[in-house]
Amino acid sequence: MLSDEKITYLTHVILKGLLNKNLITLKDDEGRARRAMKRAILYELKIGEEMDRIVRRKIQSLSKKVYEGSPEWEVLYKKFLKEEEIKRGRGT
Repeated sequence: MLSDEKITYLTHVILKGLLNKNLITLKDDEGRARRAMKRAILYELKIGEEMDRIVRRKIQSLSKKVYEGSPEWEVLYKKFLKEEEIKRGRGT
């Protein structure tokens, strides 16, 4: 998980970039926009961690022992993660 300071820094960088390139126009103050961005980032990180736990559990539940870091583990992780993303409407 990213620290609160890093997430706050990211929101400043992202918002500044969007504003400098005229990709957005704020109807409210920057602080409110950054707080909304921070909530969105935290939500996405939480979902990512949840999917990671599910995928790891699936790999551990296989009858054949698959060791983390092995090429087989990497393939299974990507496969199961893709399945989980599709279940949640996040992948294609």
